[in-house]
Formats: sequence, structure tokens, C-alpha cells
Amino acid sequence: MTDTKNLEQNLHTALPFLSGGIAQIAYVVEDLERTVQSYYELFGIGPWHFYTYGYPLVPVMKRYGKPADYAMRVALGNCSSMRIELIQNMYGDTVYREFIEKHGYGIQHLGVLVTDMEQALSQARQAGLTVTMEGAGFGLDGDGYYAYLDTEELLGTTFELIQRPARRHPPEKIYPSE
Repeated sequence: MTDTKNLEQNLHTALPFLSGGIAQIAYVVEDLERTVQSYYELFGIGPWHFYTYGYPLVPVMKRYGKPADYAMRVALGNCSSMRIELIQNMYGDTVYREFIEKHGYGIQHLGVLVTDMEQALSQARQAGLTVTMEGAGFGLDGDGYYAYLDTEELLGTTFELIQRPARRHPPEKIYPSE
């Protein structure tokens, strides 16, 4: 957990990775298929690319810095320049399970893109933030990294640092089918 008192003392510390703005809004949903269909039918958002994040797609997964085994099914779609990520928790100790237990389903995090994950993680830690969950290596070239920061109490939501892979694996499914 983030040391809120220490964090408040370090609020003057700049987090440059926030300067690029929010690139993603993520929702934890109960039924991924039904939610994707609703977004498409109601708002015309799509196509949606489906992935299951867990072993073997994500070879490095951690929870509070320790190796972890978890999985989630996600659907990625774009609404203009904003990526929307819909997440269905599958199993394991995850930030999504924790969110569902505390709040139910809904907006779980805001994502910001970073070009240098190690630098962004260093800046976050220097500001007093804790990394709660992370995963790496899901790109075709072994790149791609995500890291969730413990910012909910301080900022009202969780922030995710995202270093997108240069090339993605083909999606398991695309909706609507092409």
C-alpha cells in the first residue's frame, strides 16, 4: 500500500509521464461479450480486439513486486483517440478483483502511455507511489509493459502506466468480425 502521509509530503514531485495526458479509460465488467456488444450497438465503438492476459501471453506478472499468477480477458477498442479497455477478471489476486470487492463494476483505471517504463516507475516510486500489479513481455518481440499505481485513495482512481508493444499478437477474436 502507498504510504499516503509520505506521498502527501512529496506532492511537489513532478510526474512527467502525466504530461502526455490520458490515453485509456478502463472498465471492469462482469460479462465482456455482452458489454462489447452494447458498446458497439449503442455507441458504434469498434472493432474490439480480444486478448486473454495471463500465462503464456504475459510471461512476467507481479503483484506488489512478487511473482503472481492471474488472468483477465480484455477487449480493446478506440473512441476517437481514446482507447477503451473492457476487462473481465478471470482468476488470481488482481487489482480488478480488489476493485470489484470494494466498488462493484465500473471505471477502474486511467492509463497513461510511457516510452521508458523503468524511468516512469522510478519517478512514481520517488514520488512515494506503490506499484500494485504489473506485467511484461506480451508483445511479439517480448516488449510491452503495464504497471498499476496505488493512487485511488489520493486521486480517486488508479493510474496505469502503459508501454505498448511495437507489435501485438493477433487477437483471439475481433468484434464485429471483419
